[in-house]
Amino acid sequence: MIDFDGFQFNDLISKQIMQALGEHDQAFAEITHDQVQNRVTKSVFMACLAKMNGLAFFPKVAEFCDSELLDKCDPSTLTRGNFTPLCIHHQTLLIAVVDPWQSQADEYLASRFPGHEIVRIVTIKSEISRTIENASASAGPNQEQLESIEVEDFEEFKKDFDVTNTEYDEPMAALTAQIMSDAVKKRTSDIHFKVEKESFYYAFRINGDIAPRVELPMKLKDRIDAFLLNLMGLPPEIRSTAIGISGRFTISYFHRPIDIRYERHRTYRGYHITMRLLDKGNLNVTLGKGTLAFDDETLFAMRKVMKVPAGIIVMSGPTGSGKSTTLNAMLRELNRPEVNILTLENPVEDEVPGITHCDLRSADEFKPMVSSFMRSDPDIILMGEVRDIESAELAIEAAVTGHKVLTTVHTARASQIIERFEQLGIERWKIAQTLKAACAQRLLKVLCPYCKVELEGVSEYDRKTYNLDDSWTTQVIYERNQDGCQECNSSGYAGRTAIVEIIPITPKISDQLSKGEISPYDLEIQIEAEGILPNLRRSGLKLLKSGKTDLDAVSKVIDMSSDDH
Repeated sequence: MIDFDGFQFNDLISKQIMQALGEHDQAFAEITHDQVQNRVTKSVFMACLAKMNGLAFFPKVAEFCDSELLDKCDPSTLTRGNFTPLCIHHQTLLIAVVDPWQSQADEYLASRFPGHEIVRIVTIKSEISRTIENASASAGPNQEQLESIEVEDFEEFKKDFDVTNTEYDEPMAALTAQIMSDAVKKRTSDIHFKVEKESFYYAFRINGDIAPRVELPMKLKDRIDAFLLNLMGLPPEIRSTAIGISGRFTISYFHRPIDIRYERHRTYRGYHITMRLLDKGNLNVTLGKGTLAFDDETLFAMRKVMKVPAGIIVMSGPTGSGKSTTLNAMLRELNRPEVNILTLENPVEDEVPGITHCDLRSADEFKPMVSSFMRSDPDIILMGEVRDIESAELAIEAAVTGHKVLTTVHTARASQIIERFEQLGIERWKIAQTLKAACAQRLLKVLCPYCKVELEGVSEYDRKTYNLDDSWTTQVIYERNQDGCQECNSSGYAGRTAIVEIIPITPKISDQLSKGEISPYDLEIQIEAEGILPNLRRSGLKLLKSGKTDLDAVSKVIDMSSDDH
């Protein structure tokens, strides 16, 4: 059975798809069903589906959609059904669908546009969402709208704040909805609100970079601040008593719930608010797919580590490097009916059926919650993060008593995980005996395939700067188009992909670490020199050679000072 882009096809249709792919390209004739997702592009796959059903395939349809037709439809129904009307010519209604076999599109649109003959074309799933989003009023507010806002008291709003509602009477609700809707549309990971001496503004973090700021009138700073607190059910007075405020709320984007993790701290001139968008509807947490489309070498190493029956697997990296996402993907693979998995997170990012998720509401809950976990007959425990001596000791205790523990820590390199545990007060021998894998992860920006620019080799200056050998002199690479294109929102990049470094702690290495015969850094150099296990630098350069990223993106997230291997 083929599983592709969120769709599952039965055995009969899967067999027909494999035949169509083989006819399209002989190279696809040898692949298996589970390799289709990673080996076949969305455009090729959907073109084959269209051909099988005698339909035309168009990868881009958003620009041809008549927005007036969408006004007669429910956006949530179109999004869930993955179809949309495009245009009417004479008495013919042209519609775009993703699944040629489903009948919902014809039935729904026939009732909205009676008397019209329906003609289908096939497109890719993401294009349906883009079509609906382009027609929605989800752009950020303009300066005229901002200046015209009257500051009045706001009313209570429910937790599930609908950011696609364009009819809010209360100005702060309408403004916040516009900003957050625009953030979701642009695939933003974080929204920052900052007050400085003479300015108040917000900015989005997209693909790891802070986008240009959008200035707001200073008169709105207190009202926006209070409105966001109100969304979480917190009184505005808390601002004068709390140094830092943490919270969460949920927004609704075309009826898709998106969790918002909120953090506010006082600054010299006012405050700084950071909101992390946890878009579970667009979260792809399957190893080998989407953002986690690791190469075969990395996947093999990760799955080998996951088979260790007991011990600690630690994922390190800076904030926003996708550590928790990767651990959740591991949990999905480890999740079996016969296995009891418990997680302790702040907040819960990805709910998986069959796994018991617990959210940590305050730091005081951590120790009693883990103690309760240990009495709940667990096989696998996910601890969101090791922050202090207490959480480190509890992770060690769980591993010593035969549990598999997955957790994260903030370090730059995989080898520094051992040093970080030591800094927290854990003896080296305890770490060496319980740690089974030290991993480091980064998210690397992926070039837009439609506008990337080809380069003939790497310059001498860059080769010296990044320790690249002479083979890079003639190596064809690519860089981002500074102006970008419509497909990448003029950024030159099209999302990010994860790369991972893995240092397994075998019984022999554990003994050497315990006796002080080898340092964590020596171990890292030894693993890197062997060149067998995935390494951040080597993985980054592999993506650079394949034309999927550029040197600027690699150098921003990976230490390129070491020699090329």
